[in-house]
Amino acid sequence: MLSRNVANLLNEQIMKELYSAYLYLDMSNYYTQEGLDGFANWYYIQAQEERDHAMLMREYLLNNEEKIKLLPIEAPNGEYNDFSQPLDMALEHEKLVTSYIHNIYAAAVAENDYRTMEFLNWFVKEQGEEEKNASALIAKYQLFGRDARGLYEFDNELKGRAYSAPSLVLD
Repeated sequence: MLSRNVANLLNEQIMKELYSAYLYLDMSNYYTQEGLDGFANWYYIQAQEERDHAMLMREYLLNNEEKIKLLPIEAPNGEYNDFSQPLDMALEHEKLVTSYIHNIYAAAVAENDYRTMEFLNWFVKEQGEEEKNASALIAKYQLFGRDARGLYEFDNELKGRAYSAPSLVLD
């Protein structure tokens, strides 16, 4: 059985993951409206991944006989000044999400909740990948995105990203 504190933190994280999905969907919408379909694709898939993270946490809580309480999800800002701003915002957001996951992990450690620690190990690794990917997008944009031809090629590269459902076995 999960401690009340760990269960509450995981339940709150569901809302935070769904907010992340909203945020990335908003970024996808922005890039679509700006004619950058590859960037739009990247963030649309990112939104799907964040939704999946929320569903994994939901399933974990339900498998541990915890009640889910759906919390309100704030709307993202939706205002971007240039093509690079969503990229920078995404990296900062991923760092924030990493801190949330680490806080839940710390609570699980304090409760000697080994099952939840094992469950969260996947998310800790995933957040490392998320931050790395967000940083790589920024680096590539800085190299190629300020030149029209480079931006075109980079956008075409991002069109190739395909959705892949997470593979995580839940208890």
